[in-house]
Amino acid sequence: MSDAEVAIIGGGPAGTAAAIALARAGRRVLLLERDAAPREVVCGEFLGPDAAAALARLGFDLPALGAVPLRRLRLAAGRRETLLDLPFPAWGLPRRVLDGALRMAARAAGARLCSGATVRGAVPEGAGWRARLAAGQVAAPRLVLATGKHALRGHPRASAPAGWLGLKLHLRVPDAGPEVVLLPFPGGYAGLLPLPGGGANLCAALHGAAESAARDAAALLARVSEGSALAARLLRDACPAWRRPLAIGAVPYGFRHRPTASLPGLFRIGDQASVIPSFAGDGVAMALLSGLAVAEALGAGQESASFHAAWRRFSAGPMRWAGAGAWLLRHAPGGFVAAGAIRPAARLIARRTRMVPPAATTA
Repeated sequence: MSDAEVAIIGGGPAGTAAAIALARAGRRVLLLERDAAPREVVCGEFLGPDAAAALARLGFDLPALGAVPLRRLRLAAGRRETLLDLPFPAWGLPRRVLDGALRMAARAAGARLCSGATVRGAVPEGAGWRARLAAGQVAAPRLVLATGKHALRGHPRASAPAGWLGLKLHLRVPDAGPEVVLLPFPGGYAGLLPLPGGGANLCAALHGAAESAARDAAALLARVSEGSALAARLLRDACPAWRRPLAIGAVPYGFRHRPTASLPGLFRIGDQASVIPSFAGDGVAMALLSGLAVAEALGAGQESASFHAAWRRFSAGPMRWAGAGAWLLRHAPGGFVAAGAIRPAARLIARRTRMVPPAATTA
């Protein structure tokens, strides 16, 4: 059992941001993370100005963490290609590094971090919640679900759309410049960005059958290379760092949790609250900002239904813009690249998919 005021399930960016903010505010926080140590997870590793602003509020400096600055965006489909400057500062940073730094900060702030703790389920009990672990159980008045794309047993994401397959593969490549590359291909799209110390991260989202791409690194590279001459050129001499990609299924892009008063005291953040299409590169920002938002809501005594309604409103604009862009990217990739060649249109989409307007994050 636990004397924590808030139990948080999940030690990714959302859960750790909430734990840090709550612990610094003097709340007794228990952070439960199933992995014994930080590891790579399926993620594009793109950090825009809203993610940087959230990390700055938590006391982090991206260059000090070793993040790679990104200055340009390259788009390609078929023989068509366009290159443009990013309209805001951005960085690339492996999730293993980011998650490790955030968990250390949560512990330093005073949160109890229990690594290697697998939560089997959670049920309301009295005025709070009881979570069942592989060994034992914990109880707290407030429970925060920050389990990322994995649902907690007994608490699925209701009305989530049909899922995509997410894949991630680190590569050794001859030259990865300071740019993020967006590469649509039949059945999906991929993003490529540089890693600290060399190499690149390839993260792909596939819709429909893609078993071979999930099982074999070479098959994934071949699949992405089908989409454009640029992809074929960039990946021709790439050497996978892993034998097979990391994979996660049933990713419900476009999902936004609908508030309900039936489960008071249960708060959803990160991908449990909203899942933005990955091409927008704002998933980590949404996770961090939702963690900070739930800490403020709990500090103010706000109930979960009210918090979820507020977050749904806050995320509505970026989610709609990202959804429209994802539709165009899937159904008319050439048109997406052509739109990207129009600088004002590209800047508008890039800014409207941010959770916080870049002007507010860089002022």
